[in-house]
Amino acid sequence: MSIRHGLLALLERGPRYGSQLRTEFESRTGSTWPLNVGQVYTTLSRLERDGLVAQNDEDDQGHTLYAITDAGRTELRSWFETPVDRTSPPRDELAIKLAMAVGAPGVDVRAVIQSQRHHTVKAMQDYTRLKAQALVDVPANRDEVAWLLVLEQLIFQAEAEARWLDHCESRLVRLAEAAATEPEPEARTAGRAPARTPARTPARIGRPRGRG
Repeated sequence: MSIRHGLLALLERGPRYGSQLRTEFESRTGSTWPLNVGQVYTTLSRLERDGLVAQNDEDDQGHTLYAITDAGRTELRSWFETPVDRTSPPRDELAIKLAMAVGAPGVDVRAVIQSQRHHTVKAMQDYTRLKAQALVDVPANRDEVAWLLVLEQLIFQAEAEARWLDHCESRLVRLAEAAATEPEPEARTAGRAPARTPARTPARIGRPRGRG
């Protein structure tokens, strides 16, 4: 959906053709999520099918231009005004990997965490260097500002992931310590006094009957 609405946002600035949209999308996002031309034209076909864009003649080089429609502008305004839904988060490969690693035979979960932490911290350092380079000069246009926003989101995301990995490792350490100190089921019952057998209630002795 982000590609769909991203293309609509670019078309609101004026008619464009497929490869032009791909170039502008990647420029705006710093090529963080690269697109191929086929993906762009497939999305444009769906937008045209839904009445959100329409073909608008050709340019001097013979490229078919696409223009946003009134319905497309309404859709775009709704996208900007509606919060991104977090009630159904996308699948996260790292979270799934750690969830499956817990209890998996022959898997050292802490080694998995440490390996991922090393990769995450390195990525965060790379993003930080890119941010420093981007700030050498004050961002001069909207594309540079947009790329800086995307870059800072990647930094914050990597920082959060590193903290979460630290938390996961701490939790596993605590669980391992708790399991090591917990007595085995036999040991828990070894020093316990045997259960007392309830005393049997003696049968009531009837009063002897007198003779006669």
